[in-house]
Amino acid sequence: MKILSYNLNGIRAALQKGFLDWFKSTDADVLCIQELKSDFNPEIAVLFEQMGYHVFWHAAQKKGYSGTAIMTRIKPKHVEIGCGMPDYDAEGRVVRADFEGLSVMCVYMPSGTTGEERQNFKYKWLDDFLAYSKDLKIKYPNLVICGDFNICHQAIDIHNPVSNKKSSGFLPEERAWLSRFIDSGFIDTFRHFNKEPHHYTWWSYRAGSRAKNLGWRIDYQMATPTLQDKLKRCVILPQAMHSDHCPVLLELD
Repeated sequence: MKILSYNLNGIRAALQKGFLDWFKSTDADVLCIQELKSDFNPEIAVLFEQMGYHVFWHAAQKKGYSGTAIMTRIKPKHVEIGCGMPDYDAEGRVVRADFEGLSVMCVYMPSGTTGEERQNFKYKWLDDFLAYSKDLKIKYPNLVICGDFNICHQAIDIHNPVSNKKSSGFLPEERAWLSRFIDSGFIDTFRHFNKEPHHYTWWSYRAGSRAKNLGWRIDYQMATPTLQDKLKRCVILPQAMHSDHCPVLLELD
Protein backbone atom coordinates (compact mmCIF):
# COMPACT_ATOMS: atom_id res chain seq x y z
CA MET A 1 0.00 0.00 0.00
CA LYS A 2 1.23 3.47 -0.92
CA ILE A 3 -0.01 6.26 1.38
CA LEU A 4 0.57 9.83 0.24
CA SER A 5 0.13 12.74 2.67
CA TYR A 6 0.09 16.31 1.35
CA ASN A 7 -0.85 19.71 2.77
CA LEU A 8 -2.14 21.35 -0.40
CA ASN A 9 -2.72 24.83 1.07
CA GLY A 10 -5.98 24.96 -0.90
CA ILE A 11 -7.12 22.11 -3.15
CA ARG A 12 -8.47 24.39 -5.88
CA ALA A 13 -5.21 26.32 -6.10
CA ALA A 14 -3.24 23.05 -6.24
CA LEU A 15 -5.40 21.71 -9.06
CA GLN A 16 -4.62 24.84 -11.06
CA LYS A 17 -0.91 24.02 -10.60
CA GLY A 18 -1.22 20.56 -12.17
CA PHE A 19 -1.73 18.57 -8.99
CA LEU A 20 -4.11 16.02 -10.51
CA ASP A 21 -1.77 14.94 -13.32
CA TRP A 22 1.10 14.70 -10.83
CA PHE A 23 -1.03 12.66 -8.43
CA LYS A 24 -1.95 10.19 -11.19
CA SER A 25 1.75 9.54 -11.72
CA THR A 26 2.28 8.53 -8.08
CA ASP A 27 -0.05 5.51 -8.30
CA ALA A 28 -0.90 6.03 -4.62
CA ASP A 29 -3.52 3.83 -3.01
CA VAL A 30 -4.46 6.37 -0.34
CA LEU A 31 -4.19 10.16 -0.49
CA CYS A 32 -4.46 12.18 2.72
CA ILE A 33 -4.95 15.91 2.15
CA GLN A 34 -4.65 18.70 4.69
CA GLU A 35 -5.75 22.32 4.27
CA LEU A 36 -8.45 21.74 1.71
CA LYS A 37 -9.68 25.30 2.27
CA SER A 38 -12.96 24.32 0.63
CA ASP A 39 -16.42 23.03 1.43
CA PHE A 40 -17.23 19.68 -0.14
CA ASN A 41 -17.00 20.28 -3.88
CA PRO A 42 -18.74 17.66 -6.06
CA GLU A 43 -16.89 18.84 -9.17
CA ILE A 44 -13.55 18.21 -7.48
CA ALA A 45 -14.68 14.96 -5.88
CA VAL A 46 -15.73 13.52 -9.23
CA LEU A 47 -12.23 14.08 -10.62
CA PHE A 48 -10.92 11.59 -8.06
CA GLU A 49 -13.91 9.27 -8.38
CA GLN A 50 -13.28 9.01 -12.12
CA MET A 51 -9.78 7.80 -11.25
CA GLY A 52 -11.25 5.05 -9.06
CA TYR A 53 -11.00 6.70 -5.65
CA HIS A 54 -13.56 6.88 -2.85
CA VAL A 55 -13.68 10.43 -1.46
CA PHE A 56 -14.14 11.32 2.23
CA TRP A 57 -14.09 15.05 2.92
CA HIS A 58 -14.09 16.91 6.25
CA ALA A 59 -14.56 20.63 5.69
CA ALA A 60 -14.20 23.29 8.37
CA GLN A 61 -17.25 25.36 9.28
CA LYS A 62 -15.28 28.52 8.49
CA LYS A 63 -15.16 29.16 4.74
CA GLY A 64 -11.80 28.76 3.03
CA TYR A 65 -10.10 27.38 6.14
CA SER A 66 -8.43 24.16 7.24
CA GLY A 67 -10.13 20.88 6.28
CA THR A 68 -8.94 17.32 5.62
CA ALA A 69 -9.77 14.53 3.20
CA ILE A 70 -8.93 10.94 2.38
CA MET A 71 -9.12 9.63 -1.18
CA THR A 72 -8.68 5.86 -1.37
CA ARG A 73 -8.79 3.24 -4.10
CA ILE A 74 -9.48 0.57 -1.49
CA LYS A 75 -12.98 0.84 -0.08
CA PRO A 76 -12.75 1.22 3.71
CA LYS A 77 -14.70 -0.91 6.14
CA HIS A 78 -15.48 2.25 8.10
CA VAL A 79 -14.77 5.98 7.88
CA GLU A 80 -14.73 8.32 10.86
CA ILE A 81 -15.23 12.00 10.06
CA GLY A 82 -13.83 14.00 12.96
CA CYS A 83 -12.54 12.96 16.37
CA GLY A 84 -15.67 13.59 18.44
CA MET A 85 -14.35 16.82 20.00
CA PRO A 86 -16.50 19.74 18.77
CA ASP A 87 -13.85 22.49 18.93
CA TYR A 88 -11.60 20.53 16.59
CA ASP A 89 -14.27 18.96 14.42
CA ALA A 90 -15.58 22.46 13.65
CA GLU A 91 -12.20 23.09 12.03
CA GLY A 92 -12.21 19.87 9.97
CA ARG A 93 -8.97 18.56 11.44
CA VAL A 94 -9.36 14.77 11.40
CA VAL A 95 -10.65 12.00 9.13
CA ARG A 96 -9.87 8.29 9.49
CA ALA A 97 -10.36 5.30 7.19
CA ASP A 98 -10.36 1.76 8.60
CA PHE A 99 -9.33 -1.07 6.28
CA GLU A 100 -8.84 -4.77 6.92
CA GLY A 101 -5.85 -4.87 9.29
CA LEU A 102 -4.96 -1.18 8.94
CA SER A 103 -6.34 2.24 9.85
CA VAL A 104 -5.15 5.49 8.27
CA MET A 105 -5.80 8.85 9.90
CA CYS A 106 -5.32 12.18 8.17
CA VAL A 107 -4.74 15.03 10.61
CA TYR A 108 -4.12 18.76 10.31
CA MET A 109 -2.84 20.02 13.64
CA PRO A 110 -3.35 23.67 14.61
CA SER A 111 -0.74 26.36 14.09
CA GLY A 112 0.09 28.84 16.80
CA THR A 113 1.76 31.39 14.58
CA THR A 114 -1.05 33.96 14.68
CA GLY A 115 -0.79 34.76 18.38
CA GLU A 116 -1.21 33.65 21.98
CA GLU A 117 -4.85 32.63 21.67
CA ARG A 118 -4.17 30.14 18.88
CA GLN A 119 -0.98 28.94 20.56
CA ASN A 120 -3.01 28.11 23.68
CA PHE A 121 -5.59 26.40 21.45
CA LYS A 122 -2.74 24.38 19.96
CA TYR A 123 -1.50 23.30 23.41
CA LYS A 124 -5.01 22.16 24.35
CA TRP A 125 -5.27 20.24 21.09
CA LEU A 126 -1.92 18.53 21.73
CA ASP A 127 -3.03 17.33 25.17
CA ASP A 128 -6.40 16.15 23.89
CA PHE A 129 -5.00 14.51 20.76
CA LEU A 130 -2.36 12.57 22.68
CA ALA A 131 -5.04 11.09 24.94
CA TYR A 132 -7.26 10.42 21.91
CA SER A 133 -4.47 8.64 20.00
CA LYS A 134 -3.62 6.46 23.01
CA ASP A 135 -7.21 5.27 23.22
CA LEU A 136 -7.40 4.81 19.46
CA LYS A 137 -4.36 2.51 19.37
CA ILE A 138 -6.10 0.09 21.69
CA LYS A 139 -8.99 -0.34 19.26
CA TYR A 140 -6.91 0.01 16.07
CA PRO A 141 -3.40 -1.29 16.84
CA ASN A 142 -2.26 -1.11 13.19
CA LEU A 143 -2.54 2.63 12.80
CA VAL A 144 -0.89 5.25 10.57
CA ILE A 145 -1.39 8.89 11.54
CA CYS A 146 -0.21 11.18 8.78
CA GLY A 147 -0.43 14.86 8.08
CA ASP A 148 0.75 18.32 9.02
CA PHE A 149 1.73 18.31 12.70
CA ASN A 150 2.94 21.94 12.61
CA ILE A 151 5.92 20.95 14.80
CA CYS A 152 9.59 20.34 14.01
CA HIS A 153 10.81 17.62 16.32
CA GLN A 154 14.59 18.03 16.47
CA ALA A 155 17.23 20.53 15.37
CA ILE A 156 17.90 18.30 12.35
CA ASP A 157 14.33 19.02 11.19
CA ILE A 158 14.74 22.78 10.75
CA HIS A 159 17.27 24.83 8.83
CA ASN A 160 17.85 27.44 11.57
CA PRO A 161 17.23 25.88 15.01
CA VAL A 162 18.98 28.61 17.00
CA SER A 163 17.09 31.59 15.60
CA ASN A 164 13.76 29.71 15.70
CA LYS A 165 13.94 28.42 19.26
CA LYS A 166 11.18 30.87 20.25
CA SER A 167 9.08 30.34 17.12
CA SER A 168 5.76 28.51 17.22
CA GLY A 169 6.35 25.12 15.67
CA PHE A 170 9.77 24.74 17.30
CA LEU A 171 9.03 25.73 20.88
CA PRO A 172 10.49 23.46 23.59
CA GLU A 173 7.00 22.56 24.82
CA GLU A 174 5.89 21.51 21.32
CA ARG A 175 9.02 19.47 20.69
CA ALA A 176 8.68 17.76 24.06
CA TRP A 177 5.07 16.90 23.21
CA LEU A 178 6.15 15.29 19.94
CA SER A 179 8.69 13.20 21.86
CA ARG A 180 5.93 12.08 24.21
CA PHE A 181 3.68 11.27 21.27
CA ILE A 182 6.36 9.08 19.66
CA ASP A 183 7.21 7.46 22.99
CA SER A 184 3.53 6.62 23.48
CA GLY A 185 3.88 4.15 20.63
CA PHE A 186 4.64 5.61 17.19
CA ILE A 187 7.45 5.39 14.65
CA ASP A 188 8.48 8.51 12.76
CA THR A 189 8.70 6.52 9.55
CA PHE A 190 10.82 9.01 7.63
CA ARG A 191 13.47 9.04 10.36
CA HIS A 192 13.20 5.25 10.57
CA PHE A 193 14.77 5.16 7.11
CA ASN A 194 16.67 8.46 6.87
CA LYS A 195 18.83 10.06 9.57
CA GLU A 196 20.32 12.75 7.32
CA PRO A 197 19.77 16.52 7.69
CA HIS A 198 18.33 19.01 5.20
CA HIS A 199 15.08 17.14 4.51
CA TYR A 200 12.13 19.48 4.86
CA THR A 201 8.42 19.51 3.99
CA TRP A 202 7.52 23.21 4.30
CA TRP A 203 9.18 26.41 3.14
CA SER A 204 8.20 30.03 3.60
CA TYR A 205 7.22 31.86 0.41
CA ARG A 206 9.56 34.66 1.49
CA ALA A 207 13.16 35.29 0.37
CA GLY A 208 13.41 32.32 -1.99
CA SER A 209 13.39 29.91 0.95
CA ARG A 210 12.44 26.86 -1.10
CA ALA A 211 15.09 27.37 -3.76
CA LYS A 212 17.65 27.69 -0.96
CA ASN A 213 16.13 24.72 0.92
CA LEU A 214 15.61 26.80 4.06
CA GLY A 215 12.73 24.75 5.38
CA TRP A 216 11.03 22.93 8.22
CA ARG A 217 10.02 19.25 8.48
CA ILE A 218 6.53 19.48 9.98
CA ASP A 219 4.69 16.81 7.96
CA TYR A 220 4.87 13.22 9.17
CA GLN A 221 3.80 9.65 8.58
CA MET A 222 3.61 8.08 12.05
CA ALA A 223 3.04 4.32 12.35
CA THR A 224 2.43 2.08 15.33
CA PRO A 225 5.23 -0.39 16.14
CA THR A 226 3.01 -3.31 15.10
CA LEU A 227 3.58 -2.12 11.52
CA GLN A 228 7.38 -1.89 11.74
CA ASP A 229 8.02 -5.12 9.83
CA LYS A 230 5.71 -3.90 7.07
CA LEU A 231 7.47 -0.56 6.52
CA LYS A 232 9.05 -0.57 3.05
CA ARG A 233 10.10 3.05 2.64
CA CYS A 234 9.15 6.61 3.52
CA VAL A 235 10.30 9.50 1.36
CA ILE A 236 9.79 13.25 1.15
CA LEU A 237 9.00 14.47 -2.39
CA PRO A 238 10.23 18.08 -2.64
CA GLN A 239 9.94 18.10 -6.44
CA ALA A 240 6.15 18.36 -6.05
CA MET A 241 5.48 22.10 -6.26
CA HIS A 242 1.72 22.52 -5.76
CA SER A 243 1.89 24.11 -2.30
CA ASP A 244 4.24 25.67 0.24
CA HIS A 245 4.44 22.09 1.60
CA CYS A 246 5.55 18.97 -0.22
CA PRO A 247 4.15 15.45 0.13
CA VAL A 248 5.41 12.54 2.20
CA LEU A 249 5.02 9.03 0.76
CA LEU A 250 4.89 5.88 2.91
CA GLU A 251 4.97 2.40 1.40
CA LEU A 252 3.85 -0.66 3.33
CA ASP A 253 4.33 -4.28 2.29
